[in-house]
Amino acid sequence: MSVKAKYDYTFEPKDKVDNFHGMQLLYVCWPNHLLFCAPFAFLVPPEMPFGDFVETILSPAVAAHPDAAKADFANAQWTLNDAPFSPDMSASLSESGIDHKSILTVRTEGLNGIDGSAS
Repeated sequence: MSVKAKYDYTFEPKDKVDNFHGMQLLYVCWPNHLLFCAPFAFLVPPEMPFGDFVETILSPAVAAHPDAAKADFANAQWTLNDAPFSPDMSASLSESGIDHKSILTVRTEGLNGIDGSAS
């Protein structure tokens, strides 16, 4: 069903990259791990190497999940904004094509949540 607004909602967005003081938002989803019910939202510097992001930000964020200790994010299947993505662990986020409000999805083969329940 289509919706038609009654008014013109033209406005200046508050979440534009200029408002993040040199940082950018990065969303990360780990399907079949619904202990985390929504994608993570991280504030990251664009010059951070991808490998550092995985090691110092992503891995600690998912550490509470029982699958986390077995997750090999370096050899996982990644998508960036719904397109296949092969990260270079030494390249920066910006060099990797990751910009403000990008969405990364990581699938870890053989890990399907708590006891295979996708949770």
